[in-house]
Amino acid sequence: NLGISDLYFKVEPADTIAQHILALYSAKISGFVKHDEFLDVTLDRETDSNAVFIHTNIPGVGTVNGKNYERYIDEKYLDAETPYRVESYRSESTQASSFSTHLRSYFVNRCVFPVPPKQGDAFDIKAISDASFSEAMTDVTGKIYSRVIQQALGQSGPVIEVHDVQNSGEKRLVIGYKTGNARLFLSALSDLYKHYEPFSNGVTVLSLYLGPSTKPKARPFEYCISQVAKETSLLFCLPTTPFQDLFKSGKLCVQEAMYGYTNWIFAQHFLNRLGREYSMLEKILDSKNSIHTEVLTNIRKRLRTDTYTREYILDVIKLYPELIKICYAAFAAEHQVGRSPELSITQALSKDEILSIIRKTVGNAQEALIFESFVTFNSQVLKTNFYQSNKVALSFRLDPSFLPAVEYPQPLFGMFLVVGGEFRGFHLRFRDIARGGIRVVKSRNREAYSINLRSLFDENYGLANTQQRKNKDIPEGGSKGTILLDPEHQHEPRRAFEKYVDAILDIVTVCNTTPDLIVDKYGKEEILFFGPDEGTADYMDWAALHCQSRGARSWKAFTTGKSQSLGGIPHDIYGMTTRSVHQYVLGIYRKLGISEGSVTKFQTGGPDGDLGCNEILISGDKTVGIVDGSGVVHDPLGLDRDELTRLAKERKMISEFNVAKLSKDGFRVLLDDVNITLPDGTRVDSGLKFRNEFHLSPLSSADLFVPCGGRPEAVNIQNVDKMFFADGTTPRFKYIVEGANLFFTQDARLRLEKAGVILFKDASANKGGVTSSSLEVLAALSFDDATFKTHMTVQADGIVPEFYAAYVKSVQKFIENAAAMEFECLWRESERTGLPKSVLSDSLSLGIIKLNEELQNTTLWENEALRRVVLAEAFPKLLVNKIGMDTLLKRVPEAYVKAIFGSYLASRFVYKHGIEPSQFAFFEFLAPYFAAVESAKK
Repeated sequence: NLGISDLYFKVEPADTIAQHILALYSAKISGFVKHDEFLDVTLDRETDSNAVFIHTNIPGVGTVNGKNYERYIDEKYLDAETPYRVESYRSESTQASSFSTHLRSYFVNRCVFPVPPKQGDAFDIKAISDASFSEAMTDVTGKIYSRVIQQALGQSGPVIEVHDVQNSGEKRLVIGYKTGNARLFLSALSDLYKHYEPFSNGVTVLSLYLGPSTKPKARPFEYCISQVAKETSLLFCLPTTPFQDLFKSGKLCVQEAMYGYTNWIFAQHFLNRLGREYSMLEKILDSKNSIHTEVLTNIRKRLRTDTYTREYILDVIKLYPELIKICYAAFAAEHQVGRSPELSITQALSKDEILSIIRKTVGNAQEALIFESFVTFNSQVLKTNFYQSNKVALSFRLDPSFLPAVEYPQPLFGMFLVVGGEFRGFHLRFRDIARGGIRVVKSRNREAYSINLRSLFDENYGLANTQQRKNKDIPEGGSKGTILLDPEHQHEPRRAFEKYVDAILDIVTVCNTTPDLIVDKYGKEEILFFGPDEGTADYMDWAALHCQSRGARSWKAFTTGKSQSLGGIPHDIYGMTTRSVHQYVLGIYRKLGISEGSVTKFQTGGPDGDLGCNEILISGDKTVGIVDGSGVVHDPLGLDRDELTRLAKERKMISEFNVAKLSKDGFRVLLDDVNITLPDGTRVDSGLKFRNEFHLSPLSSADLFVPCGGRPEAVNIQNVDKMFFADGTTPRFKYIVEGANLFFTQDARLRLEKAGVILFKDASANKGGVTSSSLEVLAALSFDDATFKTHMTVQADGIVPEFYAAYVKSVQKFIENAAAMEFECLWRESERTGLPKSVLSDSLSLGIIKLNEELQNTTLWENEALRRVVLAEAFPKLLVNKIGMDTLLKRVPEAYVKAIFGSYLASRFVYKHGIEPSQFAFFEFLAPYFAAVESAKK
């Protein structure tokens, strides 16, 4: 009478069934004494290879308190390395007049797979199935699963299909996905009939059986099924969130809960925490006064961290589920294709109506501001994959105009917010055509995660802004992407990166032939270019090939830093970034008449990294100290050059440095070292703290400092005093050339330059990598697929095509020339004006960028003859000679060609004539080009 599945009696031994019968009698006695309406049944048994769980489950009521069996099964069995299959049933019975009993049963069994098929064998589902499943599988199930498995292997997101159950009014929802792509997914699909089946080829299939509701005034069954399918795709993206209890208790549906979670993240980053008073204070104080600057910096940090904590924001949002519903209805009305307003419980209201309800409902102005950010979010979303069925993470293309100018003075062109089960991330760009790397941000512990979380967007903005300034020599503007791993997923950077890329491609490569149309309020084609950065250098090949599989036309150019087999020009192998940085170092030596061998140098970023490795290999100085991810190595007499070269060529950290090659005054301190005494008597309590602060220690002093790695704002107005000797006026470094991005804050640079330090900032020095990437993209856009493979890809035998080798050398030469031109301009302008080089660097960048934009929108571009003369000089000669100008202009997008035209003229003009040219300088500059046009006519 309990309606337990026959499978129970098949797998359970008689003595276990007897024990369960006794447990049932005990439950009935307990229920009778307590006058319970439902019989409380709990039957558990686990062995090494299988488990059975049977417990009371009331339909339509989620389990918020008590044991969560599905979560337990997820964590112990399904998310483990050993594959298990699960069958779950729910029964309904009235076996006793005094009780209504509904049981949920779970049967967990370790999979037994046959010998895996050989590569190239025809697909056979039985060859990859568990033996017991294969034996029981019907022809219909085999056909459905075969199709779903093969489709799941070819895409990142889940495959979701709905089928009629024969001779039944039920529907069967089938979900297939790559195993491991969704943690805790079974428990997220709570209160549904489930069959969980892993296969040996890395795909998992879930089947769910759904029947029509018997409740009065229930919505149409077909509509409900479509909603379940959409909600399933959301749960696949975000199986666990702090809002789960709200939809388990029925206060929110899944879509509303996921929308609330997304807005919780949005509010954490974008609540206006500075306000009008800060703007007034900023105007009153003197930005050139270091004390005033420090006060503003401290106030800004305090306001951003203390006003609205993430915990407070979450508590407030969960207090008002009815406001989440109202805001979500407005969002859905704008972005859900085919939405039926008459079937929606909550009707969409206008912005003013929503704001009025918020102010009447909440308890104070702070709570109102949190929900007003929901309204801001709704108004700024231009497109989203929220309603796509095969997504792996949520992505939103936002209009960035809501960002306050006092905090973000340079307006962004575009921004993406991406939310996944393992991460959150942004992609920001300052121009339509823009380039920059994608960075994975890891956190050593929860405290570090909180710090990284608070600074994530600002760091992303700063990195993209630096990229914008350093991209002055190339057609692309600046962009940057960041992926912050959640504390529980620090070991899954690749999975997070893949989901991040796929989610952005969902709304960049919008295809109107897909079943789930995206509402595109932007309405223009977007071309994004991704590059390698911290933690993503090994993922660029996958991203390019995945972009190709998604049908993007510009897939060859989608990522840079790819392997040579895909036409990439690796920065580390050819030292592209370092070639630019080192030109500034050589420029200083040349201007001051210094011999490189006599210079002592300190660098952050070790021999295992791109910049650190190549800085060692390209230089001939006396390096006295290096800091990297493993610790610190230092020798005042100079580190052994042969040993450094060995580590650099082998790409090993300084933890591998042979300490026998240190002098008596040298030392190496690793991260895990504690209670160490250095040769000079200095006590080191923590190797981690010593490493993090070594650049601020007098021990790191040298003639030259070249940061080749490290966290942003490592030197700021609060600690810049430590860059001076004890007298407070003598800098510990004479020359600083920034290889790492944002290592110094601008106010710290100004303080150092005022003290006499010759300093070249990141936006000027560290541009070799982006220049190389830009020219790599240009080659990818210029060749068709066949000729690209012939001339730009290194085959498995290691033979480098002649054109590829020549093109790489031309890229290196271009980088060195551009760096030398900018160095000469900055040195000349600094001597002429007396202004700090770090200020002139920004003025130079802004001047080039502004002139570039103006040139693209003048009649100069419309003059075809002039355009061709300029482009013949701007395009790499190797490409022009190999492909021809006419073919180049046909293949490369016009917007990109126009950007090449503008950036080439603008950079060459400013480098030659400076930031304050005479009125006739530009006419003089263009004269040779017009002369070439007239000569061509003759």
